[in-house]
Amino acid sequence: MKDEIKKHLPLQCPACSSSLRVGKMFCKECGTEVCGDFELPLLGGLTEKEAQFALDFIKASGSLKDMAKSMGLSYPTVRNILDNLIVKLNG
Repeated sequence: MKDEIKKHLPLQCPACSSSLRVGKMFCKECGTEVCGDFELPLLGGLTEKEAQFALDFIKASGSLKDMAKSMGLSYPTVRNILDNLIVKLNG
């Protein structure tokens, strides 16, 4: 079996760098399509690295100490990563 290439959802327009929005979704099972102008969910606007950090943070029950240990980073560095993520999510 060939290795599948994992596609990532683009977040910015390749032409002008504006934020992209969702315009069409479809069901692979029945072929139903939904078209319109939809915002991405708040967490959908995160980069893969930011989303992974958020997921790991939740799995660590919000313990920055545990996060720092598992990431091999200092507590202040992990705190800064979280603070930057909070700023991004607050818009």
